[in-house]
Amino acid sequence: MAPPPTTAVPSDFVPLTGHCNCKALTYTLKAMPMIIHCCHCTWCQRESGSAFALNAQIECYNLSVNTPPSSPSKQIQPNITHTPSPSGAGQIFASCPSCNVVLYTHYGGNMSRAYVKVGTLDDASRQRVRPDVHLFTTTKLDWVDLSREVENGVKCFEGFYEEESDAWSESGLERLAALRAWAAQEKGL
Repeated sequence: MAPPPTTAVPSDFVPLTGHCNCKALTYTLKAMPMIIHCCHCTWCQRESGSAFALNAQIECYNLSVNTPPSSPSKQIQPNITHTPSPSGAGQIFASCPSCNVVLYTHYGGNMSRAYVKVGTLDDASRQRVRPDVHLFTTTKLDWVDLSREVENGVKCFEGFYEEESDAWSESGLERLAALRAWAAQEKGL
């Protein structure tokens, strides 16, 4: 079954692009992310080796992993690694087989959504995105000041948020509903 047409993608939309460090894997986001999380949980801190993780949530059918033009005859696929997660549902990492940079993840075995690592976006694409929400702020590092984010209307949650909460934009919720319907049809539900 074909994916549903993505709503809220203007005809003049310029796709977002990214790559791993060695550029053996590149990718394209065919739509803006549905929502961008800045997660301050201790798991994300450990996984990223940083104060937080910045993840752009997108439908799997709006993420295209590409072979670089310099090596069209050599089809490279991401390494897939299954890891535990705090929820117990697990997490899947997709990384470059050459440089091991993680490009995106799937949470809880939900392959219909990808969480693209914002730091892997190309410079021009990275400048076009910013967090929509900060999560697990109770475990953020003390020197991370979110006051300006709050002033700018970015939502902050002490833990995770309810999926249908006001953390999401209206267009993001519409896309999420379309994604859920598509995923249910794919599973034959």
